[in-house]
Amino acid sequence: MAIVYLHKKRKKRLEEGHPWVYRTEIERVEGETEPGRLVAVHRHDGQYLATGYYNPASHLTVRIVSYEPLAELTHDWFADRLRHAKAHRERFLPEARSYRLVYGEADFMPGLIVDKFEDVLVVQLLTLGMETAREAIVSALVEVMQPAGIYERSDVSVRELEGLEQRKGVLYGECPRHIAIRENGLLLEVDIVEGQKTGYFFDQRENRAAIAPLMLGWGKRSGIQTVDKLTDDGTLRRVPVNKSGQEVTFPYWDGATVLECFSHTGSFTLNACQYGAKKVTCLDISEHAVETARRNVELNGFGDRVEFVVADAFDYLREQVRGIEQRQERGQADRRKVDTSVKLEAKGRTWDVVILDPPAFAKSRSAVEGACRGYKDINLHGMKLVNEGGYLVTASCSYHMKPDLFLETIHAAARDAGKTLRLVDFRAAGKDHPRILGVDEGHYLKFAIFEVTTRV
Repeated sequence: MAIVYLHKKRKKRLEEGHPWVYRTEIERVEGETEPGRLVAVHRHDGQYLATGYYNPASHLTVRIVSYEPLAELTHDWFADRLRHAKAHRERFLPEARSYRLVYGEADFMPGLIVDKFEDVLVVQLLTLGMETAREAIVSALVEVMQPAGIYERSDVSVRELEGLEQRKGVLYGECPRHIAIRENGLLLEVDIVEGQKTGYFFDQRENRAAIAPLMLGWGKRSGIQTVDKLTDDGTLRRVPVNKSGQEVTFPYWDGATVLECFSHTGSFTLNACQYGAKKVTCLDISEHAVETARRNVELNGFGDRVEFVVADAFDYLREQVRGIEQRQERGQADRRKVDTSVKLEAKGRTWDVVILDPPAFAKSRSAVEGACRGYKDINLHGMKLVNEGGYLVTASCSYHMKPDLFLETIHAAARDAGKTLRLVDFRAAGKDHPRILGVDEGHYLKFAIFEVTTRV
């Protein structure tokens, strides 16, 4: 086996558990190497550190798979790792039948992603090392998971950095395009062929459930209160009544009005409805995404409480804010000089809860400055559309957008909007997306819930 020797004056990241070796850290390579195959990694003085697979075409030249000598990535090696990955999910998500089974480096299989949708697996082989071990991976998955089918979604641009072509298709068994899964008690239809990434994002599972406390307690704002009412059989029961004393029969009278932007499959919309939302606006720029969300809403019987909008979220948020500002300007103007017959240009709606879950704005370090502007823009306009004392639910899946910078950016938006934000909850990815301490690249998801009040 070839040996990779590291520079003496490098950062000791590998000794601290980081599983990557960059080209700039390598002093020399001794022995015959073959791209995609295993190499031993040694310190400059010859001490063995780890074993990883090698790709000289990649800036990230070695990815570590073992801290003990290893000759080959075999079927048995993958089967052992997969059993450990499965056991972790079964311990922390005992009721789930659908989840992320393999999360790359965090499951000690760098470059491999496997999502389980009921009895069908969707895999991504992101690196040359995993591509080289394709047959062993598939056979090990079949042995350990006994799936009905395995579908590949390696149609991602990161493969090109490894010198690989994008590819997708059936690897094993039968793989229907649409698969119905359950999450947080909800039924969802996943498109494993044309959906984003592998078809669904499991990383926000627990975060979606975290919005439950925001969905009830809004009836009093509409003048609804509960009173004791005598029934025909002489018993008292608590019923909601409006300002006129009439009983309110709409079952979701106490629920929030909710706007979900960047809805994708409508997962936050579904959770909002499940927890009692009165009305939800579900928005995405993709017609395919909105149609998927529409089917999911109908599957769960929430159709009467959800409206769907196909639009650019940035434009939609700005339009609503512009409508509010126009109304305010008209209200402050001299009424004798205002032509009230002129229709306002924009609607200017507001909601009790606004949810922003955008795609990654910063996919590289150089894109961070522009990403900050994007996050500030959507959060500034989003919080302006939150009813007084309501909640802004916001997330970032950009690794390069560090948690402190994410919060600073939202704070800057709050200053410009004249809002005070009270942080209620701050979270990361779910339990099927574990993180190795010291590997900051795995800490990509930031999720926050803020109470929004007016300062100016």
